[in-house]
Amino acid sequence: MPSLTFYTNPRSRGRVARWMLEEVGEPYETVILDYGTTMKGAEYLAINPMGKVPAIKHGDTVVTEAAAICAYLADAFPEKGLAPPLGDPRRGTYFRWLFFAAGCVEAAVTSKALGLLAPADKKQMVGYGSYEETIDALERAVSAGPYICGDQFTAADVYVGSQIGWGMMFGTIDKRPLFEDYVARLQFRPAAQRANQLDDEATPKPEPQPQPA
Repeated sequence: MPSLTFYTNPRSRGRVARWMLEEVGEPYETVILDYGTTMKGAEYLAINPMGKVPAIKHGDTVVTEAAAICAYLADAFPEKGLAPPLGDPRRGTYFRWLFFAAGCVEAAVTSKALGLLAPADKKQMVGYGSYEETIDALERAVSAGPYICGDQFTAADVYVGSQIGWGMMFGTIDKRPLFEDYVARLQFRPAAQRANQLDDEATPKPEPQPQPA
């Protein structure tokens, strides 16, 4: 079986890929990279010229971008049941919302955080249209529940759930009841809990501050 190597930083979108790897349940090696040093070093730039994480190497195959990693791993290990199989009509729903979250949601929430949302008279120029339209569509994606593809948990839930969870945490996505219920349901999964524990343990702890005499 080809080896799996995971390149990440616990304070990054690498947490999405970590969760997906834990759902897959295959052994993998973790390489922790530091911002501004090893992440921009020649060795890692040969893997991802953007100098960003996450990335995985599966045998000779390199995959970057969290959504792509989720989709790739689901197809690389079909026996894990993390994507509807070819021919299943739910596969269209799976890809639709996985890449809606990677495209429209990512752009809309980032633009909101930076104060750079497109004005109403220019919304046709951006893929997400307006922030409000994007979040309303996202709510519809999780409304059929319990998961994006109905009763089947998939890689789309890993990515969509991560986007919603982070957005609510940082205030870029409203804490709507459907979003809160969906994220809470996902966080009960053992793989999500293992992934969080691994990344929390790998997060550098702040240096103790000297106390005044």
